[in-house]
Amino acid sequence: MRLTRRIAVASLLAAALSAPAFAADKPTILASVPGMTFPFFVHMMDAFKAEGAKLGVNVIESDGQVSSPKQTADIEAALTKGVQGIVLSPNEVDAMAPALQEAIDAKVPVVTIDRRVPSVKGILAHIGADNVKGGEAQGELIVKLFPDGATIVNLQGQSGASPAIDRNKGLHNVLDKAGAKYKVVFEQTAGFDRARGLSVTEAALAGLAEPPKVIVAGNDDMALGAMEAVKARNLKGIVIIGFDALPEALAQIRDGGLTATVEQFPAKQCSLGVQTLVDFIKNGKKPDQQITLLTPVAITKANLSEAERLNEVK
Repeated sequence: MRLTRRIAVASLLAAALSAPAFAADKPTILASVPGMTFPFFVHMMDAFKAEGAKLGVNVIESDGQVSSPKQTADIEAALTKGVQGIVLSPNEVDAMAPALQEAIDAKVPVVTIDRRVPSVKGILAHIGADNVKGGEAQGELIVKLFPDGATIVNLQGQSGASPAIDRNKGLHNVLDKAGAKYKVVFEQTAGFDRARGLSVTEAALAGLAEPPKVIVAGNDDMALGAMEAVKARNLKGIVIIGFDALPEALAQIRDGGLTATVEQFPAKQCSLGVQTLVDFIKNGKKPDQQITLLTPVAITKANLSEAERLNEVK
């Protein structure tokens, strides 16, 4: 269904967006994240807003509430409001493609952050982390810590989300190449969710004959949930590796609860995304390259100073 046939519905949805009265002389953009229940996405939204304020644009906030229909509705509402651009991290790659194509067809530039939607033609730019390399960093750390081999529980992220797919691919790139002595004894999605990280880890530990050497997770929330499951069983010496470098995870690395996380510089991704979008809106300048990928870094106690959010650690 084309945009012109959705105006009435989108008008009703417009009130769902967090949109204060904006100065008409400034460009207005939509900034959307998959769900503000995740600290990672709160951090991203804060970066969107900060960069928008710095560059003199109005920013409409969209909380996708971990729902592609909700994020789609927010995009349609924003188009009805006449936004000049959209910068977002899509909730799901395939499910969000129609809404993004609709925006592009309406001549509204789109910049994707963190999660690519390669099926959509005409996206102005994508800025993210190389999540395959991030997963490889997790695998390389496991090999470094356990040169003689290890048993591994792998908590995968949200099904259908490109970071989950790519991180899992990177992890297996390293472990599969390293040989049979690195054995994934349990592998299941926990949806990037802490509570599910806890429950899935509990199920894994209950079903295994002996505890694994490593629990590796596609994000820090799942890793922190896994940590609680390990603590509840009073198990010692299990290496737990997350991804995202949340302040809480960094504190646990400092204090010994987690072994490592992976920094993917989300605020830098968001700032670059807004800069790219605004430069196009104001000056018609397209980015030199359509895809920009930052290289993630494994963070342990030895290099905590490299973490983007270390100043938030209590």
